[in-house]
Amino acid sequence: MTTNWQVVAGAPTLPPLYWRAATRRKITGSVLPDDGLRAWLNVDAQAVAAYRKVCGFTENGLLPPTYPHVLAFGLQLQLLTAQSFPFPLLGLVHLANRIRLLRPLGGLSRVQASVHVQNLQPHAKGATFDLITRLDDALGPLWEAESRMLCKGVKLAGEPPEPLVQDPQDIDEVSRWWAPTEIGRQYARVSGDYNPIHLSALSARLFGFPQAIAHGLWIKARTLAALSGHLPSSNLEIAVQFNKPVRLPSEVILLASAAGSSGDLQLKGHRALQHMHGHWQPLA
Repeated sequence: MTTNWQVVAGAPTLPPLYWRAATRRKITGSVLPDDGLRAWLNVDAQAVAAYRKVCGFTENGLLPPTYPHVLAFGLQLQLLTAQSFPFPLLGLVHLANRIRLLRPLGGLSRVQASVHVQNLQPHAKGATFDLITRLDDALGPLWEAESRMLCKGVKLAGEPPEPLVQDPQDIDEVSRWWAPTEIGRQYARVSGDYNPIHLSALSARLFGFPQAIAHGLWIKARTLAALSGHLPSSNLEIAVQFNKPVRLPSEVILLASAAGSSGDLQLKGHRALQHMHGHWQPLA
């Protein structure tokens, strides 16, 4: 599929996009658009520092490996609320996320972010697609990611692909932490992502959740912050699948392989409930 790139002058204004998301509730088609968005964005040191604090990263001169999602969030929101996009944003479920660190994320003040969608596939509960995000600087590609999203209720021909199941090898407890009630609101303030299911029990109940749940990208960020001494700073792929949501408040336990170029991780909760599992490895 050839992407029709549209260049955007800076980060989009978020409130009109949230209004557009709130007023679109119907599935309008079953074909992904060919459109993509690109923009040069400034890296704000104060915003990065606030993000580090909420997600548990220490200052090491590099952008946190999950921070490009925050930089590109406005472009993602603009793409997923465009008239040509067939699925309503509210109700999309984040199933998995894969990040590739191509080069160290240091010394950055201005980067180009690109977003597009691809890989529409049938799923037992609807259809999935991949939201692709990429960061470049003047020297070329820096970072890329794919977020697999589920839209329930979409009807596509064909059989859903078989899920790939990998058993983690030789993992031990690395860390544990408390996910407090207010973490959804704290993450929203540093990311711009004000999804109601993360903000409070009251707003989460409007969407069928008995309690607010932690944002998946906060879960991944907090995990990578805890593993910062385990992982290389570049030439690295980190893929996770989100399982059961982390209800707020609750304690979570991180298990992982020993430090090295590759390994497995799991995030568990009360009574060994699995919230997330994944793997890191060098780029091919």
